[in-house]
Amino acid sequence: MEPRFSERASGILLHPTCLPSEYGIGDFGPKAYHFVDLLAETGQGYWQLLPLNPTSPECGNSPYISSSGFALNPLLISPEMLVADGLLGETALSAIRVPETDRIQYRSVHSAKLEILKKAYREFLKKRGEFSGEYEDFCAQNAPWLDDYAVFTALKEESGLSWYLWPEGLRRRVSEELEPKKKLEGTEFHRFVQYIAHRQWWRLKEHCKRKGIRAFGDLPFYVSHDSADVWVNNKLFKLDDDGRALFVSGVPPDYFSKTGQLWGHPVYDWDRLREDGFEWWMRRIEHNLEMFDLVRIDHFRGLLAYWEVPATEKTAMNGRWVRVPSEEFFETLRRRFPSLPFVAEDLGVITEDVKAAIKDLGIPGMKVLIFAFDGKPDNPYLPENHETNSVSYTGTHDTNTIKGWFKEEATHEVKENLFRYLGRRVGEKEVSTEMVRLAMGSRSKLCVVPIQDVLSLGSEARLNVPSSPLNNYLWKMTGNLLDKEKLAEFAQITRDSRRSS
Repeated sequence: MEPRFSERASGILLHPTCLPSEYGIGDFGPKAYHFVDLLAETGQGYWQLLPLNPTSPECGNSPYISSSGFALNPLLISPEMLVADGLLGETALSAIRVPETDRIQYRSVHSAKLEILKKAYREFLKKRGEFSGEYEDFCAQNAPWLDDYAVFTALKEESGLSWYLWPEGLRRRVSEELEPKKKLEGTEFHRFVQYIAHRQWWRLKEHCKRKGIRAFGDLPFYVSHDSADVWVNNKLFKLDDDGRALFVSGVPPDYFSKTGQLWGHPVYDWDRLREDGFEWWMRRIEHNLEMFDLVRIDHFRGLLAYWEVPATEKTAMNGRWVRVPSEEFFETLRRRFPSLPFVAEDLGVITEDVKAAIKDLGIPGMKVLIFAFDGKPDNPYLPENHETNSVSYTGTHDTNTIKGWFKEEATHEVKENLFRYLGRRVGEKEVSTEMVRLAMGSRSKLCVVPIQDVLSLGSEARLNVPSSPLNNYLWKMTGNLLDKEKLAEFAQITRDSRRSS
């Protein structure tokens, strides 16, 4: 098939929470618009983001463990945009400003954001006429997921418990028990929060479009056990009669962990999913394609077979591979989304059937340079081995930064292989730029570089350690990092590699 991308292009991977902010966490506000402007000015064509779904401190703030596969994270709502819309006064901003640091304090940020969102909601109720029509349209168009998410979130706040610990009537969604709860004030508040979050995202997305920047989103393979999706669609997951997981997700031992990764999501019951034509999956994909121009399918190999671990296990070692009705799923995917605007996350141990499926679909996979220098000439991550129809990266949100990798993880042998490849020895100060140059110069039609490598930052800026459940997704840029001068060298590399848009 023809390459998914019509011309050489590049972009930057930066999750919005990492943007500079006076309010403790990056958001959809002015700094995001400034970043989009910088992307355009430096010749980029793409902004890659991690999932934008709600996160929680209890789940390590991971965007891959969310209470909804459809909702947006309220923490991404910009206080400044609320002021611009007349829903907050300027004094409310001064009350939640915090000293700028490079670490997000999620619990305090969550409390502060919740407080100002409640203030904004009270103002919204006074001025509802000004939003009339738009708000009602949003609620009507998104009702299939929004109504359940809103009542789910309100019930969790009221009870303080996971849904599988609720009274049986609510756990099983008995209408006589559930209907009165739909009238809780909190239910309408969470509809409002999602309206504001989506409104701000769509405005930012329109700015991307005006600047010629495509939004490159990320679709997590699984959803959290304690999510509206599992509560509402519990028959689609392998749960017992009380709603508890029988098996959980993960991957066997690999590059990232000797005991595997125990993610802990409930696994899908693919026989049930097949019965209605994978409709839940299709609706979720459709929703993401409305939000983004291109979507990365996380853990793509799980669409052919997934690692199933008994829920009683403490590591992912004692699991088993379970086949998925992949041919039928991919047929449905082609029928519903014929242009297949996807990228397959195909990292780790990938079997021949997974490679064949990606090739058959004609969608690009990922080529990560940090894995390239084991000395084997057939290493698929070496730049000359990148397929044209692929996306090249220096590293990902799951790896160390290039500078951190070089200083703390790369063995002597790996470094020597890299030096031979470059034709010269380099140090910590140069290695990020050299690796960026290699990735950008590869045959891959699209190259995406994490902002940390663009700025040559060390392991202090690492976003996630996959085998560790704590202290992830905390890094945030400080104001002086988001500067055109700091991106000047990257802009030149973009031009030199004929990727400038």
